[in-house]
Amino acid sequence: MKVCLGGTFDLLHKGHKKLISKAFEIAGKNGFVFIGLTTNKITKRKKIVETIEKRQKKLQEFLIEKCFIDRALIIPIIDKYGLSIEEDFDAIVVSPETFETAQEINLKRVNNGKKPLKIIKIPFVLAEDGKPISSTRIFKGKIDKNGHVLKDD
Repeated sequence: MKVCLGGTFDLLHKGHKKLISKAFEIAGKNGFVFIGLTTNKITKRKKIVETIEKRQKKLQEFLIEKCFIDRALIIPIIDKYGLSIEEDFDAIVVSPETFETAQEINLKRVNNGKKPLKIIKIPFVLAEDGKPISSTRIFKGKIDKNGHVLKDD
């Protein structure tokens, strides 16, 4: 199975890792996962801490650590759709934050005569305080990358 997912993956954290791991679980032992990594051009609209080079390196290190690297391809993307509209993927793994984008992707795919992707929505990974782990909260020093509370919101 060919699975795709995408994101900024800034300050690679427990939530990102769960999303990526789920994509490999869905793909299966012989499947392949395409990871769209937003370019610095896109991220200028958001507060991003790390460059694309640093984010890609951390992704690669995680993929090596989990023995996923041989079944993965990290692709820089310049818009929120990446290759998902044109390529022959079977499924897309998303968070609640990107679920609507996956629905848009399927609409565009169908309009282009392609089969829709199976959308697998993974719930947010929550920090100790019950709120979602996010790069923004990590950057602000509220939590660490594993969701441990560092200071109250």
